[in-house]
Amino acid sequence: MNRIAVCPGSFDPITRGHESIIRRALPLFDEIIVAIGVNVEKKGYFPLEKRLEWINHVFKDEPKVRVCSYEGLTVDFCRKVNSIYLLRGLRTAADFEFEKSIANINKQLYPGIETVFILTQPEYMSLTSSIVREIVRYSGDASQFVPEGVILKKP
Repeated sequence: MNRIAVCPGSFDPITRGHESIIRRALPLFDEIIVAIGVNVEKKGYFPLEKRLEWINHVFKDEPKVRVCSYEGLTVDFCRKVNSIYLLRGLRTAADFEFEKSIANINKQLYPGIETVFILTQPEYMSLTSSIVREIVRYSGDASQFVPEGVILKKP
């Protein structure tokens, strides 16, 4: 059985912190599916197609990474792609408390799922997609906070 991990998120946009977590997790899994969750109730700041394009570009030379989008419950998507691992990054104690609650509910919904937490590198602990969006919204230069090749323009 392949060790497939799903790394779910909005990636609106992908940040250097996201990239770091995924790259550091590569030795642990045979495949990592970076999965953009689509919530029909919420509109992302950047278009879904752009986010998919950016993530594909960032990991273009990494055959163990697959990028896609999904709707619905993350655990249902995991079942669909035969994954028993969820990959999540943790920046703060507050992140841990929030993610622990979600992991416990996911375990009740899909008893076979395991959530794997990776701590964020210290240099990315303050970095969030929300902060990057705010910089872009006010025409600032956010290039130092996103991976190489991700060109952010106000939508």
